[in-house]
Amino acid sequence: MTEKTKPSARSVSRSAALRFVLLIGVLSLFADMTYEGARSTNGAFLAVLGASGAIVGVVSGLGELLGYLIRLLSGYISSATGRYWLVTGTGYVINLLAVPLLALAGRWEVAAALIICERLGKGVRNPPRDAMLSHAGSVIGQGWAFALREALDQTGALAGPLIISAVLYFKGGYHTGYALLAIPALISLVLLLVARASYPNPRNLEVSPPTAAPQGGGLPRAFWFYLVSMGLIAAGYADFNLISFHLQKASLASSDQIPILYAIAMGVSAISALILGRWFDRRGFSVLILAAVLAAFFAPFSFLGGFSLAVVGMILWGLGMGIQDSLMSAPVAVTVSADRRAFAYGVFNACYGLFWFAGSALMGLLYDVSIPALVAFSVIIQLASIPTLLYVAKLWRT
Repeated sequence: MTEKTKPSARSVSRSAALRFVLLIGVLSLFADMTYEGARSTNGAFLAVLGASGAIVGVVSGLGELLGYLIRLLSGYISSATGRYWLVTGTGYVINLLAVPLLALAGRWEVAAALIICERLGKGVRNPPRDAMLSHAGSVIGQGWAFALREALDQTGALAGPLIISAVLYFKGGYHTGYALLAIPALISLVLLLVARASYPNPRNLEVSPPTAAPQGGGLPRAFWFYLVSMGLIAAGYADFNLISFHLQKASLASSDQIPILYAIAMGVSAISALILGRWFDRRGFSVLILAAVLAAFFAPFSFLGGFSLAVVGMILWGLGMGIQDSLMSAPVAVTVSADRRAFAYGVFNACYGLFWFAGSALMGLLYDVSIPALVAFSVIIQLASIPTLLYVAKLWRT
């Protein structure tokens, strides 16, 4: 090979980084096919097993709370030990195996425990996985790296609910649907082993100079204000378990239609993640702010109308999930040094989970008392995040 045709180190790094993101993305595709397939019907399943709206709200919020709180420990251990793959793999095993075990649940208490375990597993794996992705993102763009993974992730999240919907349509039952999800779960675990063997040290992908950490080793001020703004959004964001519970309780959709609505939301999330991720690398926080304003109005459509308005609500809800599952991670990566990102993701997600739990539990209680009050709370507290996001945008520019 001549000097003229030899690829540069930069091009090789970019190619390797892109392959790593795509590999993690395909892994996420099958993982999401598994647990998002389950989440598309968990609320309705709990309703069939005899749970109340308050129980569904608390279970959903508690699962998210524990899943986010454990990220603090997961992120700290990952940063302190450098064992990113070990922590990530442990989380994936817990996350994925809890789903097919739902096929054995005959009481809402058992189902609730497995739903919470699934959230715990996701919490364990996310900080080290996102830190590894951020190394590749330093080459191809943080917004684009997280958006590509999220687009593939949400492709699986689209397929999983459709599988469950087909099972329910042909009268296979909830237990059969959960059992079938063992197939994508095993595929995802195999891909995890492939990724670990192919990229034993993703930190080597980082080519950009690390972001300077503030004196004393703390996290930047912009990070904390950003955390508050996203926490407010989390507090007002109803979990789909509560939405599906409402659709089942109010007889607005049949058991096989509810997963389809969830699939629509996941499809919107995948497309919006790609668009918003690319725009974030070019336009910055203005993209995040605009998307957050639009997504804040999912609740009136989801809880106050009929089936047609619920479809609109799911589109807006999916837009918001596109923010929270992909674009939300990018600002952390560009404001925190490479060696502290896993810890930063742990802190961020633990606090984020506290907001999510408080909001989910309150909305579950409000559902049993006043649905309009639930809707008002959801919209108002999400819009309250906008002034803080504007301030973060100003800090980020300076």
